[in-house]
Amino acid sequence: MIDRTHELPINQQAKLAGISRGSVYYLPRPVRPEDLELMCHIDRLHLEHPFMGSRQLRDQLHRLGYPHVGRDRVRGLMRRMGVEALFRKPGTSKRHPGHTVYPYLLRGLEIREANQVWALDTTYIPMARGFVYLTCVIDWISRKVLAAKVAITLEACHAVDVLNEAFARYGRPQIVNTDQGSQFTANDFVQAVKAQGCQLSMDGKGAWRDNVFVERFWKSLKYERVYLHAYDSVSQARESIMDYIDWYNHKRPHSSLDRQTPHEAFTALLPAVPMAA
Repeated sequence: MIDRTHELPINQQAKLAGISRGSVYYLPRPVRPEDLELMCHIDRLHLEHPFMGSRQLRDQLHRLGYPHVGRDRVRGLMRRMGVEALFRKPGTSKRHPGHTVYPYLLRGLEIREANQVWALDTTYIPMARGFVYLTCVIDWISRKVLAAKVAITLEACHAVDVLNEAFARYGRPQIVNTDQGSQFTANDFVQAVKAQGCQLSMDGKGAWRDNVFVERFWKSLKYERVYLHAYDSVSQARESIMDYIDWYNHKRPHSSLDRQTPHEAFTALLPAVPMAA
């Protein structure tokens, strides 16, 4: 797609191709096998015990046979994975320097219709010799995955891409809810939301209550598909995950949806279109 010998500058080629210049120049840094092993353990522990911070994860890793792993190393791996402990803590509206953090708009809100609220989140996906990130747009009430993208970085452009795909396929919701990850507080992402006339809502930092159903989807995806495979390439991971999402949307009934699939619930809960006079 990018021709480094072409007379057109690479940044212009990237712009025409609709990808970030950073992605063109990005060279994945090799990850030590022992770090990949630890990251896989951290991923599983976080799914089962999302309240665990770096101290507790360090202690669990010691019990799993890694006695020399320190808290700083665990914290660094969590940061690389995009993993954060989920728990209630004071001062969650405190803004970080250089970031605009929007208030959480869903508290007390009655969500009754599909396309009323969308949630976006990103998760770490382990492979045989590396890892990738998966970003999804999920309809809040029906749990349907509206769009998804597998990428090798946490750049905001990937969150913008998946959001724009959902806009193109399903219209626009009233509210887009995210966590406070850097890809969602970035100006490009904020502007993509506002350009569609949507309100932007952000979870309290580390607040367990705000994105628990998205965490449940990650758990289903990983235990029912990702952990059963050792992906050898990004393309293989992408194909397998997209296949699972299609199955999840159309063939996997949910007890919380009265045994409907997410697609069935989404279709049933779409707001009625007024009849023309």
